[in-house]
Amino acid sequence: MRAVGVTEYGGPAVLKLVNIPRPTAGPGQIRIRVHAATVNPGDTLLRRGDLDELLRSGPLRPPYIPGMEAAGIVDEIGRDARTDLQVGNRVMTIVMPIDATGGAYAEYLAVDADQAAPAPAGITHIKAATLPMNGLTARRALDVLHLHPGETVAVTGAAGAVGGYAIQLAKADGLRVIADAAPADENLVAALGADQIVPRGPDVGLRIRQWWPGGVDAVVDASLQGAQVVPALRDGGQIAAVRMWELAGGAGLGENRGITVRDVFVPEYTHRKDKLDELRVLAENGELTLRVARTYPATEAAEAHRALEAGGIRGRIVLTFD
Repeated sequence: MRAVGVTEYGGPAVLKLVNIPRPTAGPGQIRIRVHAATVNPGDTLLRRGDLDELLRSGPLRPPYIPGMEAAGIVDEIGRDARTDLQVGNRVMTIVMPIDATGGAYAEYLAVDADQAAPAPAGITHIKAATLPMNGLTARRALDVLHLHPGETVAVTGAAGAVGGYAIQLAKADGLRVIADAAPADENLVAALGADQIVPRGPDVGLRIRQWWPGGVDAVVDASLQGAQVVPALRDGGQIAAVRMWELAGGAGLGENRGITVRDVFVPEYTHRKDKLDELRVLAENGELTLRVARTYPATEAAEAHRALEAGGIRGRIVLTFD
């Protein structure tokens, strides 16, 4: 089968179309004929070699396959698979490219049955592929905060994929949302449901505090603002950090005010089909917006990564395997 693989680390040019054995659905698994796989910032970590130690100590050998989410058609079901899915069903899935399944940039994926859920009805493979990883990251971020309806959450990186889903999921949870945005993104962020929008950039926490003088209950820090978001919080507030808080210069900040930082580790939801299916329902009801910026055939994966790293993308880039 065709896949996009990495045999040496480096820039986008190291991504090559390779032929590797087609997996079979083992016990408890399903096999998916992939039609679309999303390109995410985390995919560049594998490509550059940042995951080399994890890959070398794991079950995989080169070529390593990037990608964390995909959509396609179930074409095989392994024995003892506990699933309501049937051959021919449209599905979406989340995978970790350091696990035995490998990454999502491949024509076929064999995954545990609880890693996949039906794709939203009436949604293309391309759009469905953008939901699992980013949607589950936003869902996990809100879940670790344990907020109650009527409380207030601020979202940084609100125009991005995780930030956008965080806004919409927060509104579905009955929360008030303050979000940041560049001038060009204000209409988008408002359409996603933010109750108040502040300019993004340095001192974003102070600007949030101006709109919410008592301080917000929590921040979903999707853009890794770190120390900049602390002034937004009330004493005893919380931060959901979607990447390592220490890398954002946030270590130790806010401790004298009782502020708690909660790391968001999306692999904890890799096998939470119930959470993925909740996202499906919200997408079908129009409460989640699946945003596609550009599509590339798998043969042009290098160009897709160049576009991603050039920045300014609103919505996701998707590779197609048709």
